[in-house]
Amino acid sequence: MDAGDIYRHDRFYRDPEFGAILAKYLILLAPNRSGDWVARLLTSRENFRPRNPPCFHGDPYPGYFLGVPGEPLLVDTWVDLRAFADLDSDDASELIARGIMNRVARLPIAVLIEVLDCTAGAADTTVEQECALRDQLARHR
Repeated sequence: MDAGDIYRHDRFYRDPEFGAILAKYLILLAPNRSGDWVARLLTSRENFRPRNPPCFHGDPYPGYFLGVPGEPLLVDTWVDLRAFADLDSDDASELIARGIMNRVARLPIAVLIEVLDCTAGAADTTVEQECALRDQLARHR
């Protein structure tokens, strides 16, 4: 697992209307002090998120516009900058081993740098997450 990796989690949530288990895409951004991962969900729902500038910290939905990242994400996509709990690295490794979570893409370093900086400045990013993000940012600059 590396910063910038995009994963598809095939059993991320249950559809509230029909009960089906649905997938979600997420991006790993930075390891924290305990080795877990600061991550954020990806979304194709614009929901008042602008495309320009790509980094948006405003209400109601802060996000970073990635554009169309490429296979398998073939529609406009945003990094959702709302609060998201760090991903336990042991749990993630288990999900990967079981084939429930699969790496499907990786952000180019130049885009990753912008996403790291944008996410570090988001209102819902915790102090610990911001430190991890800024440490990761320093490694790439």
